[in-house]
Amino acid sequence: MTRVAILGATGYSALEVIKLLLRHPQAKITAVTSRQEGSPPISQTHPSLVKRLELPLEDLQPAAIVERADCVFSCLPHGVTSRLVPQLLAGGARVVDFSADYRLRDPQVYAQWYGEKHDDPGRLATAVYGLPELFRSAIPKAELIANPGCYPTSAILALAPLLKAGVIEPSDIMIDSKSGVSGAGRSPKLTTLFPECNESVSAYNVGRHRHTPEIEQVLSTVSGKGVEVIFTPHLIPMDRGILTTAYSRPKAGVSEERVLETLREFYAQEPFVRVVDHLPGTKDTAGTNYCDITARIVRGRVITISVLDNLIKGAAGAAVQNFNLMYGYPETTALV
Repeated sequence: MTRVAILGATGYSALEVIKLLLRHPQAKITAVTSRQEGSPPISQTHPSLVKRLELPLEDLQPAAIVERADCVFSCLPHGVTSRLVPQLLAGGARVVDFSADYRLRDPQVYAQWYGEKHDDPGRLATAVYGLPELFRSAIPKAELIANPGCYPTSAILALAPLLKAGVIEPSDIMIDSKSGVSGAGRSPKLTTLFPECNESVSAYNVGRHRHTPEIEQVLSTVSGKGVEVIFTPHLIPMDRGILTTAYSRPKAGVSEERVLETLREFYAQEPFVRVVDHLPGTKDTAGTNYCDITARIVRGRVITISVLDNLIKGAAGAAVQNFNLMYGYPETTALV
């Protein structure tokens, strides 16, 4: 059994990872943390956990966490995890970080997009980006996993095979993504109140969304060339799910069938990516760790469409997939 602590356990992604780990035969949740007063049982915050997990929510220091856990799932906000990671790793724990603290390699890029200096810049170059479809070989030995963002997962999985195979141009890529409201987190915000977002679709952070450099960094690594994208996110009045439509230019002579075949070949052995012929919708992957992808060529543009559950494949499911690889468990354990 691998002992697991979950930091910041009151959020949506934390609840999903708890539910997945409760059905994992080799994982035992030993600590859940929060700064809530009074150490209430976690089932008080997440009623769906009544009689399933009754651990108290505790405000634990890193030294106490590593005494109880072999692996730490950190669901803390950006800028918080990086203050704890050095102590967690020094204490012998391995960390799967849900925040963006270790996704970017360059501390200056992090400061530019997140508005603050990184607290642990020396570790940015050694953290493993936890997207198994691209970086599986590096995950089993990793001490620190940077769990990908939900938007980047949908965009990267849609575009990486085509860039790696050289069938599309690395520039002039436009990414249009639409996400359910849970992607904004559980903390109350005016824009995610029901009267504000219901029956309305809106773009936000146009040209300045923090996932842009993450997408460009990973796609550039995979393709071996500098990749530039325009990324525009939208809020959709539904609980969960992401639909991403990416527009790119095909190389000369590339057909729609070749694009689809490139995707099929790249993901042929991947347990959680399904290349489909139909146009997928978010309900096709809701509550699962799957990402469904298809492509079309229209008027000289490759249109790649991907859908996934932002809380599972875009967060908790990917984290458990990484956890399985880190500890030598079958990759699909607790996910199918």
